[in-house]
Amino acid sequence: MSLSVSDAVSTLLHAAATGISVRQNVIADNIANVDTPNYIATSVDFESSLRSALADGGFEGLAISATATDTPVGANGNNVDLRKEVLAAMQSQYQYQVVTRSVTDHHSLIKIAAGGM
Repeated sequence: MSLSVSDAVSTLLHAAATGISVRQNVIADNIANVDTPNYIATSVDFESSLRSALADGGFEGLAISATATDTPVGANGNNVDLRKEVLAAMQSQYQYQVVTRSVTDHHSLIKIAAGGM
């Protein structure tokens, strides 16, 4: 049985999962370019956009974008801090696990509320 739900909680969880996914891709790009001369690392802060969208009552136009980090630049012009990136990757993985578990739990609650077990 396919359950398609479009409520505020589902929309919020989808937006959070999308933001974390974008962040994971940016982190992967940074790690892949750790030795690339003149590469400037970027980061994703979607949480502030998510909070604003939530406060405004809608997720239309939610902006998730990468911005350059302020990590000091090394001798080759590269500013990727591998330790920082690996830590961010692990944190993002845990966040993604929490969000996907929340999606599963939310859908289970809706199914129970609709009378299905």
